[in-house]
Amino acid sequence: MIGNTVTLACGAGGRQTAELIDRVFKAHFQNPYFTPDDAAVLDLPPGRLAMSTDGFIVSPAFFPGGNIGKLSICGTVNDLACMGARPLYMTCAFVIEEGFALDDLEKIAAAMEKTAKEAGVSLVAGDTKVAGRGQVDGVFITTTGIGLVPEGRRTGGALAKPGDKILVTGDIGRHGTAILLARDEFGIEADVTSDCAPLTKGVEAALSASDRVHVIRDATRGGVGTVLYEIAHQSDVGIRLDAEKVPVRPEVRGVCGMLGLEPLYLACEGRMVLFVDPEDADRVLEALRQSPYMEEAAVIGEVTADNRGRVVMMTEIGSQTLLPEPGNELLPRIC
Repeated sequence: MIGNTVTLACGAGGRQTAELIDRVFKAHFQNPYFTPDDAAVLDLPPGRLAMSTDGFIVSPAFFPGGNIGKLSICGTVNDLACMGARPLYMTCAFVIEEGFALDDLEKIAAAMEKTAKEAGVSLVAGDTKVAGRGQVDGVFITTTGIGLVPEGRRTGGALAKPGDKILVTGDIGRHGTAILLARDEFGIEADVTSDCAPLTKGVEAALSASDRVHVIRDATRGGVGTVLYEIAHQSDVGIRLDAEKVPVRPEVRGVCGMLGLEPLYLACEGRMVLFVDPEDADRVLEALRQSPYMEEAAVIGEVTADNRGRVVMMTEIGSQTLLPEPGNELLPRIC
């Protein structure tokens, strides 16, 4: 019988491996497609498929508002949603450090179960490896997701058009700030909870409200500022950002002020940036505000034909400044 921690034997493929899978993964991931065989055999509706793979090495693995398990589901289903896809199936691979607590692993699996159910996706297959002490920092997770893109939907980073309104689905910078504080490296006390959330329902509402949502991008590593520059380059357009309209919670702004950080470049794990035809922007904004996790959605700027490849920011005092293009990673291992 396996004990209270993960041992190398749990990854050797024998009895202990089977016990670990039954106790942790099968117990939480069981569904009609979940399989003990070498590959899951899946039903696929007609239409185009979106597919995404992502790795998660967040430190610490448990943080205010979530853990690496919840994050691994949110990250992949949100990537699929950005392409207009409805998530169907996911696989996951665990690399676990020898000595990792079984109770913590079960909490991670339980968070994955709960978040997958909320997002409407089935975990169908996976893999488990155990590494020696010091070879892995606790637990790493890699997920792959498949989703269905309904007929007529097309979104992408190269589709932004001059005049498009730029929407963000809520306050920004909270995940990056929560991870920073959870590391307790600066002795700062602030009540900041990660925005980590599955956004499939809100994206579906936005796409149902308008067929002229041109771009959807989740603002993970590098935050909203990085997303804006990515789209400016991909679509060869300019972007005018209204700094006063960008929602930032006071506690996040306070931490950023003390550490000299810019909220626009801090990671989000439950926020999307949408580029929408101006005639439909109000309708999409209202649909977002009626959706889970998106009550604070706001219009924060627009696409321009000039200043191509650049993000010009209207400051709170009415002047214009060029938002610096992001460079080095501000905070490593935030997802």
